Amino acid sequence: MTDIKDAQLTHFDHHVEEQQFPLVLLLDDVSDAANVGAIFRIADAFGIERLLLCGDTVVPPNRCITRTARTTDKIVSHQYCKDAVAALSALSAQGYHSIALELTQQSADIKMVDFGVLGKICLILGAEQTGVNARLLEIVGKTVHIPMRGQNSSMNVATACAVGVYEITRQL
Repeated sequence: MTDIKDAQLTHFDHHVEEQQFPLVLLLDDVSDAANVGAIFRIADAFGIERLLLCGDTVVPPNRCITRTARTTDKIVSHQYCKDAVAALSALSAQGYHSIALELTQQSADIKMVDFGVLGKICLILGAEQTGVNARLLEIVGKTVHIPMRGQNSSMNVATACAVGVYEITRQL
């Protein structure tokens, strides 16, 4: 039998390094349950404080969310808020800096932002087809984008969330 030097670990070999970042993900009108489930899984993997599910975002309990989230929807702190603007205002009052993940004329390359100096952060993610709502873009503190190298100007919201959360938590 061949000795495998770098064999893949099993789920039971994984040892949790519990660390929670002062980062809230605000999902506004994310209507695809698979995307919401994937974002729950991302939130668990990166130690995100909580999710705010706003507007027409699909919410648990939902079989597709649970299946995609691999049950992280049962352990990641989350709440539903109908009005994303009100939810963002409440977070601002608690000292959170709001950052929209959206390509706009004024958005900054996500790699060029120093998230480490901001403290508590709320990252705003918008609808699959239309992005972050204009009413939220008007009140956020900063808008950032992921540089795109191909022909398309956007990526799936859960994929964009993973890239954004990785960069923010790497700096925190």
